[in-house]
Amino acid sequence: MPFANFKVPAGTLDAEQKAKIVHRTTELYVEIYGERARGGTMVLVEEVADGGWGIGDQVLTLAMLQGGAGQGSGDEG
Repeated sequence: MPFANFKVPAGTLDAEQKAKIVHRTTELYVEIYGERARGGTMVLVEEVADGGWGIGDQVLTLAMLQGGAGQGSGDEG
């Protein structure tokens, strides 16, 4: 059974956008494995709490992602 797990910042996707991820991911697996994959494909869209992840030793927040902050050289201090 194909399985895909998407982790996204909490509150950034509405129900329609999540459904689009599920649909397109399922279609991709069907394209690769054939129609037999459709019924068994599992797609999980998981919301990560604000500040619950980081990149390059820096905790990311939704405000930083939306504003583009935190993408500098890492020597902001």
